Amino acid sequence: MILVVFRSRFSKQVDDAYGTTEEHLAKKVREMAGDDLVHLKNYVAEDGERLALVWWRNPETLEKWRNDPEHQDAQRLGRDKWYEFFELSVAEVVRTSSSVGPEAYPAP
Repeated sequence: MILVVFRSRFSKQVDDAYGTTEEHLAKKVREMAGDDLVHLKNYVAEDGERLALVWWRNPETLEKWRNDPEHQDAQRLGRDKWYEFFELSVAEVVRTSSSVGPEAYPAP
């Protein structure tokens, strides 16, 4: 399994187009990845820092998403306009322990 950790903070230039784009791409990635997208969670800290955690079943599907033209356009807008800062980490999950089975997690 692959875990993508995306930390960010909005710039003063963020606009309504961000929310529209985020909603569209979240729907698109779920449709494109199907069962290869395990979980997608977003959090916002009190200080405004944002955190997205995305679990992928395999690197091939993640690579397909990374190369998606609409996703790449949104990344450019993020770098140029929407984010004051961002940090992306991609990690291979070596082990997971849980008190519940995978069926307990809602679909992403």
